Amino acid sequence: MRNSIAAAAFLASVASACTSKEPAAPPPPPEVYVARVVQQDVPIYLDLVGQTEGFQDVEIRARVEGWLETMTFTEGSFVREGDILYTIDRKPLEAALAQAKADKATAEARLEKATNDVLRYTPLVAKQAVSQRELDDARSAQQAGRSQVDAAAAAVTKATLDLSYTKVTAPISGLVGGTRVKPGNLVGKGEATLMTTISQIDPLIFRVGVTEADFLRVAKRYPARIGKAPRVGNIELTLSDGTVHPERGRVGVIDRAVNSQTGTIGVQIYFPNPDFVLRPGQYGRARILLETLAGALLVPQRAVQEMQNLYSVAVVGPDNTVSFRNVKVGLRLDSGLWVIEGGLKPSDEVVVEGLQRIADNMTVRTKPMAAAAPVATSGKK
Repeated sequence: MRNSIAAAAFLASVASACTSKEPAAPPPPPEVYVARVVQQDVPIYLDLVGQTEGFQDVEIRARVEGWLETMTFTEGSFVREGDILYTIDRKPLEAALAQAKADKATAEARLEKATNDVLRYTPLVAKQAVSQRELDDARSAQQAGRSQVDAAAAAVTKATLDLSYTKVTAPISGLVGGTRVKPGNLVGKGEATLMTTISQIDPLIFRVGVTEADFLRVAKRYPARIGKAPRVGNIELTLSDGTVHPERGRVGVIDRAVNSQTGTIGVQIYFPNPDFVLRPGQYGRARILLETLAGALLVPQRAVQEMQNLYSVAVVGPDNTVSFRNVKVGLRLDSGLWVIEGGLKPSDEVVVEGLQRIADNMTVRTKPMAAAAPVATSGKK
């Protein structure tokens, strides 16, 4: 009996202690990092990797046969139009010219004799002092003599040209490459020997390949320009060392067809090169401005969730309550931002970090996320 009373007293004291405890405090709202929707103009660029080449590459070849006597330029230097590059032995061609002039003089003498015969025989035929046949023969000889003089004159002209070709000059101003032949070599025997190449490098061509998708995107944006002379300018060229070429380029020639092997359309971009910094064969990246999105809304890409082709963001209201909202997305930017085309307002704040800890209508604690400056580029949705 005494033990039962003691047990009952113990249970009563335990129950009294439990009922006197205060209830546990609720957990604090989850902490998330938020960013305000940024509204600004965003330029959209098309970046294209390519390689430079001479605006005009001219092969210098020997046009006459002979022994090369001199080379009067420094390989890899700049030459001007008309500069003498090589000289070929003139003596054989001088002799050929002298022979052609002698043949012309002989033909002219024969023509003079035939002409005199025609003048002398014409009145004698009327007096029947000579036959008509003799006059006809004289006239035939006169006609043949004229042809021989013409042929001899052409031979003199050709020999004069051949002699002039012994001085090989630069047809354009530009950068001359290495020589293929040295003094003492026989050139022009049986074929026009390639001697060197000159590249006109001001302006310089930057050749790129535009994918079919990018070409169609531009063509659909500017349908009125299809088939007309390109007018795109103010193109920036970044070189392989990361520096930007000081001169801006413009679109020149666009190929008529897609390359079946690469799936691209060749485009030539012309860049002024007054200081000859650019050389043929260099690689770089051209940036072409396609359009500017006026007043675009931007959010960090980490703030956008995708599920079954539906995109949503978590918007934090003035009372720190979360609401998930479907949005229409646009282009992704290299800076990590995403263009939002619908579903948000410039004053909205979206959750960037902590999305896995929140749900719709939940109250949260917010911390600002450092904003990133957008770097415009072409992108995909």
